[in-house]
Amino acid sequence: MRTGTPARVGQYIALLAYFVFLAFPFLWLVSTAFKPPRELGSLHPTWIPKDPTLANFRRAFDEQPLLHAALNSLLAALAAAVVAVLIATPMAYVVARRRTRLAKAVTGWVVVSQAFPFVLLIIPLFLVLKNLRLINSVPGLVLVYVVWALPFALWMLAGYVRAVPPELEEAAAVDGAGRVRTLVSVTAPLLAPGIVATALFAFITAWNEFFFALVLLKTPEKQTLPVVLTHFIGAEGVADLGPLAAAAFLATLPSLVVFALIQRRITGGMLTGAVKS
Repeated sequence: MRTGTPARVGQYIALLAYFVFLAFPFLWLVSTAFKPPRELGSLHPTWIPKDPTLANFRRAFDEQPLLHAALNSLLAALAAAVVAVLIATPMAYVVARRRTRLAKAVTGWVVVSQAFPFVLLIIPLFLVLKNLRLINSVPGLVLVYVVWALPFALWMLAGYVRAVPPELEEAAAVDGAGRVRTLVSVTAPLLAPGIVATALFAFITAWNEFFFALVLLKTPEKQTLPVVLTHFIGAEGVADLGPLAAAAFLATLPSLVVFALIQRRITGGMLTGAVKS
């Protein structure tokens, strides 16, 4: 059925409204980051700064250790993404290929675990890390990020594994390859888009995470970037809006850059023509 012109126009309008809804906070953040104090306090704010300045960025770096905090966030996010993918890939292979009650139970538990609030998890995680002497440490934070990202990573990769034709693995088995060799040499290369997408999810989740980092990291030099951003808010709850917007804008750039670099690999299909029926 062909979509009528009014329906198509409505779809484009809805898509445009959704884009504006998503883009508005970021565009306003960028605009605020380049405004001088005089325009920040204006009763008639404008989208485009009349007198753009970089003073907010200089103040942000002078007032808070943003580079050091960004390095902590980068190390934690990269480590969490790599570890989560390494653990989730073989687990997803087993869950997707073995249609047993245990596999179904694992899949159901993965879905249910995503509904758990942070507050419900922080106390047991804190006690475990305390016994392991990992409180106030980046490795302890990485462990928490892996635990938090692993269920969704497993669920994502299991779907990608199911999309891999079993005939490829059967052909490898006929050639004498075992399960591990089949996973490493046959299945894993075909899962590259899924692995990249999963790693991106784990990285962005860890990079933007605030609550766990706030609770577990007490020493200023070990705090991550989202926690350091709160230092621009005074004791009375009044925010230093210019430097805060500048620092927040810089904090969003890594996620945008990483996604822009690998988005083709996420959307690209690597299974086209692998098996012809």
